Amino acid sequence: MGGHLAVIWQPWEFVIIMGMSAGTYIMANPWKTVVDTGKATIQAITVDVPKQRHYLDLLGLMHSLMREVRNKGRNEVEAHIDDPPSSEIFTAFPTVLANEPLTQFICDYFRLMIMGSARTHEIEALMDEEIETIVRSKLKPYNSLMMIAEGLPALGIVAAVLGVIKAMGALDQSPKLLGGFIGAALVGTFVGIFLSYGVVAPLAIKVKTVREQRARLYVIVKQTLLAFMNGALPQIAIEHGRKMIGPADRPSIDVVESETITGGASKAEPAEAPAKAGARG
Repeated sequence: MGGHLAVIWQPWEFVIIMGMSAGTYIMANPWKTVVDTGKATIQAITVDVPKQRHYLDLLGLMHSLMREVRNKGRNEVEAHIDDPPSSEIFTAFPTVLANEPLTQFICDYFRLMIMGSARTHEIEALMDEEIETIVRSKLKPYNSLMMIAEGLPALGIVAAVLGVIKAMGALDQSPKLLGGFIGAALVGTFVGIFLSYGVVAPLAIKVKTVREQRARLYVIVKQTLLAFMNGALPQIAIEHGRKMIGPADRPSIDVVESETITGGASKAEPAEAPAKAGARG
């Protein structure tokens, strides 16, 4: 716009605003949330969300476990869910095994199911509560970042007021020097508003979007397992889970069948794959 860009560089205004923001953030949040915010920021910047491969692996794992429950005894199934890293089923789907909280979630509810003492509606209610708790925990960085975004304009005003106080102390100086002091003070207001609406708030929204997409994996597990518990065959149950995937990433039915019934079965149970594929045909 024809102005002097170097005027915006007022280090002490940035120190005041960003220093107060960082101090406020650390005081207002547990250290665990502070650390998780760093992880969430990296996930948001790198757009670390589940891809189609992650969804296919999850559906494949669910299909293999449900087949185990239908065809084998309780002890054999428990061997897989008690020690996932040593299970040939889990190791066949590394993207799921790498997600430890999701793996634990799957094992917990398969364990409840094979125990046979819980009813479907009870497990559904428990799943809903746990998923809500997981999502609420994962969105703590979003809530804390939005708190900072809302406070940044006010912190910018604080820095601006300090700059004005400094300018008032130099009223006997030349207009050129006094104008520099006033300009520096106004930079504080600019920086506070810019960081709020141009940096921190968009970052917080991106964190929320990414974390919600990552939590979608739990909903897929829930719908798949509930359909199976209500009497659906594994092939039908995974279709319930597939419908929970967003349209942009949702694989086709043919791809899911190829991955879960032939590809997934051949990875987890190579000896039985041809017979089962023939039975399906």
